[in-house]
Amino acid sequence: MTHPARDLLRTTTAALAPDRNANPLVPRIAAGTAPRATLAALALEQTWVIPADRRAFEHLAARSAAADPEAAAFFTTLAQGEALAGERLAAFARACRAQEVSYEPLPGCQAYPAYVAWLALNAAPADVVLALTANFSAWGGYCATIATALREQYGFTEEACAFFDFFAEPSPDLDRLATAAVAAALDTGRLDQGLAHTYGRLLQTYETMFWDALSATPS
Repeated sequence: MTHPARDLLRTTTAALAPDRNANPLVPRIAAGTAPRATLAALALEQTWVIPADRRAFEHLAARSAAADPEAAAFFTTLAQGEALAGERLAAFARACRAQEVSYEPLPGCQAYPAYVAWLALNAAPADVVLALTANFSAWGGYCATIATALREQYGFTEEACAFFDFFAEPSPDLDRLATAAVAAALDTGRLDQGLAHTYGRLLQTYETMFWDALSATPS
């Protein structure tokens, strides 16, 4: 019999999964029709998102360290992952010839990390674990599609694709930590499933805004 936490993670992820037509840009990247200028904008937006999310996860880990060690372990692992992803992002940006100095980030793209920062300050850590885990499923799928397209449609090197490979790969360890954190919160009555669902819905909406904003960038 599966633990209720695993069932809850699965059902919440399914309930918050975006519509297959919600992302206007990834299908264009998959087909090779997205301009390289848009890929460069994707790289530059991520240079803002990754460090912001890393600091938010570090803050959540610190907030939960004493009272919720299972959640703290989850957020610590997320922060470490963001650091590793940031190291891989530079090669993608170089391949796109992204010009960071002159770039102005798009509000629609930066709404997502701004909301993650809000969650880090205001939400119960266990609720954030559930909301983020549901959102990561969609993000991982997008990254898998992009990684394939960069190789097959744009001729990018393995190094240039490593950022997307990193997020596309399943993480059994992170799944285990998420399950442990949600299980501990359920066992102690610290999980507000309604709020977690709201947080997850907003995260998914801001994720869609990210891709919408990038899709509208001039070629």
